[in-house]
Amino acid sequence: MNRNIKTTWILTLALPVAGFFAISSAIKAGEVPDSEQVNRLLSDVKTQAFELKEDAAIMETFSRSSVPWESHAMAINQIRDHLNEAGRQLKKLEDARATASPWQATAIDRIGPLLRQLASDTSAVIERVNSSHGRIHTGDYQEYLEANADSADQLAQLISDFVNYGRTKDRQERLTNKLELPNP
Repeated sequence: MNRNIKTTWILTLALPVAGFFAISSAIKAGEVPDSEQVNRLLSDVKTQAFELKEDAAIMETFSRSSVPWESHAMAINQIRDHLNEAGRQLKKLEDARATASPWQATAIDRIGPLLRQLASDTSAVIERVNSSHGRIHTGDYQEYLEANADSADQLAQLISDFVNYGRTKDRQERLTNKLELPNP
């Protein structure tokens, strides 16, 4: 009889402990790992964003000099090309969103609106260059260029921050595994 009580007591304790580990494993299994494809696409769009930032900053300096409108037109066409490439990268990111981890999905969700804002600002600059070749040195035009440079800077910084977060998170996970530490 005493043996049955011990067995019952052990089973009574063992079942909740086993359940805890089963739930813990299920929680870990429910975690979505970072998508390598999304990481690569984020790096690609980061490159495009920094090209856009540089292009927009250069063009913004045009507004403070006597650069002819043809130079403005060439510069804005380069921005448009880089913007189109960034748009293609964003489309790939949005298509890969289903495989993204939660932080990667957040990155995709935040990049889209900024990229669209930059596209809107760039369209305003293109319209201005096309419609008023001789009036590119006015205050309104300078404001368009400043808004474009600001949008490009915000986009590049946001994407850079997310890419850096992903790299830091990956490093932390590798060290956790190497040191055989419990996962946070």
